[in-house]
Amino acid sequence: MKVLVIGGGAREHALCRSLSLDPDVTALHCAPGNAGIAEVAELHQVNPLDGAAVADLAVALDAGLVVVGPEAPLVAGVADAVRERGIPVFGPSARAAELEGSKAFAKSVMASANVPTARSYVCTTPEEIDEALDAFGAPYVVKDDGLAAGKGVVVTEDLAAAREHALACDRVVIEEYLDGPEVSLFAVTDGETVLPLQPAQDFKRALDGDQGPNTGGMGAYSPLPWADPKLVEEVLQSVLQPTVDELRRRGTPFAGLLYAGLAITSRGVRVIEFNARFGDPETQVVLARLKTPLSGLLLAAATGSLAALPPLRWSEEAAVTVVVAAHNYPGTPRTGDVIEGLTEANQAEGAYVLHAGTARDDSGAVVGAGGRVLSVTATGEDLAVARERAYRAVSRIRLAGSHHRTDIAAKAAEGRAKADRAG
Repeated sequence: MKVLVIGGGAREHALCRSLSLDPDVTALHCAPGNAGIAEVAELHQVNPLDGAAVADLAVALDAGLVVVGPEAPLVAGVADAVRERGIPVFGPSARAAELEGSKAFAKSVMASANVPTARSYVCTTPEEIDEALDAFGAPYVVKDDGLAAGKGVVVTEDLAAAREHALACDRVVIEEYLDGPEVSLFAVTDGETVLPLQPAQDFKRALDGDQGPNTGGMGAYSPLPWADPKLVEEVLQSVLQPTVDELRRRGTPFAGLLYAGLAITSRGVRVIEFNARFGDPETQVVLARLKTPLSGLLLAAATGSLAALPPLRWSEEAAVTVVVAAHNYPGTPRTGDVIEGLTEANQAEGAYVLHAGTARDDSGAVVGAGGRVLSVTATGEDLAVARERAYRAVSRIRLAGSHHRTDIAAKAAEGRAKADRAG
């Protein structure tokens, strides 16, 4: 089967890496890709937001499956354009992707499906914003209603900062703060059957100790040794299946990857947010542990045949990902700096490097080309071994001005994670 992956970040590199190792994949293509993806897939310079261009490329390649990675192409209707050409595509329609594209829409779906989530207000005026902030009090949770590349959420004790962020949004969701650790749970669905993957935990804050501004994610790990063994089944029954059923009832069936961001609160599991695609950097650790061939799983979701799949198979090993970010990220990142030590990092035991914001300069050198530049992923017999291997590989990478967190999975490896938030 020929597969075309849309996107160019570390999530897409993780997808392409898994697909490149899949015996059922005969040819692998990616648009637009990055310097690392070029090592495992043929790249095509097509605008990932242009549905017609993506569909034309899929037809020209005779692709048997198209996998849409990022959220923006999904919300823009790229999956719809490919489906209209009769090609199986992994990714929801534009209407179903509003589950991520609009926080207000997601809240409406959850209310109809009786999915547990934080109480919230949708605000469009300064008066409504002030009323909502006053109603919930600190810590304030303010979310841009639209897509914001993982950086549209502000959680702060500072009323002025919360109000400033809210006023900068056209429409904003203000909600109660949820206590407890956070969990990311992915599920593959064809619109009826829902297959949950293994849970992961990511780290949103830029600095150690969950300090600094929110980012798109600075690292992740899986499995979660502190989590209730019944967590996945509980979330399937109370969150994932009801949400998929409600979207189908509304005439907007969701087929693709449903991502539930969860808080394990003192009052039980609550949904923080939904995404309509694989999360980054959690994808890196989840796929590192998946033993079932990825292409068959994604194709079954795209063709409505998930119910016929045998149970998913998972490695017993742990996985840890550490993100290496550019100077000044999550502000405007510095780009163009040469990245050295990639070969040495890839030679570290149990570790490999996934490219995110990278490109090649005129001399052929790999350079930074975005905020989150690399995701260094490692596996091991437990979290302690996996994180030691990941950080050993990170230490071999040289990128001027770069930064990374040094505490990814540290508390989980020591058995102390349950008391902490992931940021």
